[in-house]
Amino acid sequence: MQAVLSFPDISSEVFSISVGGFDFALRWYALAYIVGILAGWRLAVMTVRRDRLWPGGRAPIPADAIEDLVTAVILGIVLGGRLGFVLFYQPGYYLENPAQIPAIWTGGMSFHGGMIGVVLGGAWFLRRHPMPVLSLLDLLSLAVPPGLLLGRIANFVNAELWGRPSTAPWAVIFPGARAQSCTNVDGLCARHPSQLYEAGLEGLVLGGLLIWLVYALGALKRPGFCVGVFLSGYALARIFVELFRQADPQFITAANPMGYVVQLGDFGLSMGQLLSLPMLALGLGFLIVALRRRPAPA
Repeated sequence: MQAVLSFPDISSEVFSISVGGFDFALRWYALAYIVGILAGWRLAVMTVRRDRLWPGGRAPIPADAIEDLVTAVILGIVLGGRLGFVLFYQPGYYLENPAQIPAIWTGGMSFHGGMIGVVLGGAWFLRRHPMPVLSLLDLLSLAVPPGLLLGRIANFVNAELWGRPSTAPWAVIFPGARAQSCTNVDGLCARHPSQLYEAGLEGLVLGGLLIWLVYALGALKRPGFCVGVFLSGYALARIFVELFRQADPQFITAANPMGYVVQLGDFGLSMGQLLSLPMLALGLGFLIVALRRRPAPA
């Protein structure tokens, strides 16, 4: 028998309570959002309290202003992430069922939509707390990876957004009828744990790289450098992992079993890859501009 891994017996709910006929359940995905935002918040506060890290030896905003930034980020993540999923992944369904658009508890969030929402939230923040735009983007880039790490781990716990069929020793047999829609290992369907690939690359590797660049090399003194690293790094990680990730079912047809949204012969791009290409170009642009500038003196 091919060696594969069984899916761990973990409930999608951290706990649930029922009081007076009212049921409440805290799910791992919601907890990942909460802890990820708190971790990003503390990392941002810790960074603005260290003047030596910033251009001119002075942080561009006081630490207490981060609370307003967190508010803007939360609204951007929730509204942008949901609307991005609606527009990018299932516009036809939500056009026919507009009442389902606010139902975020049913699942369906887009990172690329959430990123756009965070940028718009950052624009609102700048009206209340003026600071250099590039420095704000650098700070946001440093704070995002913890949420990406925890969010992808929650995707794995929820047995969603799994990978393509695989016979690798670390392939996982996910539960659910749709996850079992192939027979590649003794009548069962084992798949790449692509959620964990993304958690490692987008959360641990990219987040660790940014922390090292900021705290060891003083990268914030080159405004735009960190956001360039984040955008290009995330885009490259997402483009790579999409090679192992199962496409969303609405993109898969008999004529297009790989779920490509752009197809040229045997080669194609998934929706995640297509949306990551502008991020890659924008990130490289930020890096070029930042590297052409001299770092600000202390």
